[in-house]
Amino acid sequence: MSSHMIAICVLALMFVLATALPINMGVIAFVGAFLVGSVVAGMQAKAIMAGFPAELFLTLVGITFLFAQAQNNGTIDWLVRLAVRGVGGRIAAIPWVMFAITALLTSVGAVSPAAVAIIAPIALGFAAKYNINPLMMGMMVVHGAQGGGFSPISIYGGITNKVVLEAGLPISPLTTAFTSLGVNLAVSALLFFAFGGMKLMRQHAPKSGSFEGMPVPPFGAQVAVAAQGPQIYGDAENEAASEERLTAQRSSAALNGTGAAGGAVGAGAVAGLPKTGLNEGPTFHQVFTVVGLIALAVLTLLYKLDIGFVAISIGLLISILSPQVQKRAIGQVSWPEIMLIVGVSTYVGVMQKMGTITWVGDSVASLSSPLMVALLLLFVGAIVSAFASSTAVLGSLIPLAVPFLASGTGVDPIGFIAAMAVASTIVDVSPFSTNGALVLASAQHIDRDVFLRQLMIYGGIVTLVAPVVVWLLFVVM
Repeated sequence: MSSHMIAICVLALMFVLATALPINMGVIAFVGAFLVGSVVAGMQAKAIMAGFPAELFLTLVGITFLFAQAQNNGTIDWLVRLAVRGVGGRIAAIPWVMFAITALLTSVGAVSPAAVAIIAPIALGFAAKYNINPLMMGMMVVHGAQGGGFSPISIYGGITNKVVLEAGLPISPLTTAFTSLGVNLAVSALLFFAFGGMKLMRQHAPKSGSFEGMPVPPFGAQVAVAAQGPQIYGDAENEAASEERLTAQRSSAALNGTGAAGGAVGAGAVAGLPKTGLNEGPTFHQVFTVVGLIALAVLTLLYKLDIGFVAISIGLLISILSPQVQKRAIGQVSWPEIMLIVGVSTYVGVMQKMGTITWVGDSVASLSSPLMVALLLLFVGAIVSAFASSTAVLGSLIPLAVPFLASGTGVDPIGFIAAMAVASTIVDVSPFSTNGALVLASAQHIDRDVFLRQLMIYGGIVTLVAPVVVWLLFVVM
């Protein structure tokens, strides 16, 4: 068996072990990267560690740390209330607002993960408060980001158009842009109606600002619980646990309209924590946090600064103002999910250094049937991108398709490029891809183990179905 086949088989074995045993797949992936890299590929430890996604790690830690503070000091709840008022209380409009905002951000040049990192925590906070399916809400954010990602002035669009031009193939930037937008919009519409959209269309936020008359969230008093997956260390453990119990009591009290949890805990029972009345104005800490979130958007989207460093820097400023919230926020960083994501990414990095990804692409491109080559290349792009960089996939697989696209085989280059663009980016809903990982890490209100399984199932379906659909629509027809 070749080294490439061994690497692929080990990857499959990782999924089997992580499914059959309650072991974090990131731990298995790190061990797999070490064994395959050193024993099979003869790589040094330094070369193996070069595949560690340091930028993604910092982004996940920074974003979850910052938004945990925003959640703890009540900023997210306040922003959610503003969003409800902004759409006239129409709950069903919020998922589409999230889709539109992320699409707009990426279409004008924002990096897709940055847009998702900023919008996803707010969207999922809204989903938990108003009983919206979190999978649908999170995926609306990702599909929005990918839908706007191929405009001629966007990051994805610029890279793809450059690769196509260098390959000497005909190009239609608007075709690629509208194909991506149309497919992601259609998938979002299916998600919306499949996960309760009709019910949301009949639902309005209560004008009084209370939860009276609203359906009780499916997670009951655990709406605000953030520690389903994160590990909590040191003195933060008891403080985080007591805070979450207090938050749950407040949520229960708000749902019952009592204004206090069992008559014993009021909104101001703990010093340093914000009141939770829905009609109250923002506190100083909340205003400062919102200014920080705006600064995060400006510095990362306009000035292209690293979102991880910026998020941690803003988090530090908030921590100086409220150290007790910082302790809880550290405990709510999504450590198990981060371990999972960076472990798998490190293993995929070893596969790339071994040349396994290129070997698979070359093997597919050597087949004789042009249509079958196109379909298999779309599958390769989707599967690899579900675990690795979509930009790298676009830059490496399009040149592999040049020989058969330029040989007059009947495959339309413009249609194939549009199909490859969609197949290689729509799978970013996978929890192992950057955008999916950010959504998973932003899920501070639900059982992350359940949410992870939902993302894996949905990501798997998209990875298997999307290449076939775009192949039929834009290559065969």
